[in-house]
Amino acid sequence: MIFDIIDQYWMEFLAVVSAIVYLLLAVRQDIRCWFAAILSSFLYFFIMFSADLYMEAGLQIFYILMAVYGWSQWREESTANIKLSVKTWKPINHLFAISSILLLALASGLVLEKFTNAVFPFIDALTTWGAIIATYMVAKKLLENWIYWFVIDSISIFLFMSRGLVLTSILFFIYLIIIYFGYKSWARIKDNGSTKPI
Repeated sequence: MIFDIIDQYWMEFLAVVSAIVYLLLAVRQDIRCWFAAILSSFLYFFIMFSADLYMEAGLQIFYILMAVYGWSQWREESTANIKLSVKTWKPINHLFAISSILLLALASGLVLEKFTNAVFPFIDALTTWGAIIATYMVAKKLLENWIYWFVIDSISIFLFMSRGLVLTSILFFIYLIIIYFGYKSWARIKDNGSTKPI
């Protein structure tokens, strides 16, 4: 029975596994997380496009580019034998980030609603722009990335369930659990010099 499910949904199954590997390695600040991210995003591009979630499909291309960027950021610090420290943002940075997400989601949602057959265009756009900001925050090792992800992934569970992406919905539920531990882990390892907001 389990093998039939894997065979039927092999691409989604592989995407889910590699996404979990990415997040677990990211919690440990292991640079190999970015390779798992590239594989997962590559597969999810096709999955999301076939589910008519066009913003989510486009997001996967961004994820691949950000994975390369994140890898280069973490590698640079690793080569210099300096651990990229966990940092925090000032409240003004969050205000700007959240305002940008909402405005971009509104604009994108209107475009999708008018010119495509996208399902839930505004929710699709909201989770996409939120994920773009949160991915940038991961690459910069900003502690609050985990909070952004918790909100985004909670909304995404509904979005993916509505499109019949059951494995992906389960993945995002698992994400919520890992995110909790990710936040606690990054908060613990944050060194004294990184407690100052940037």
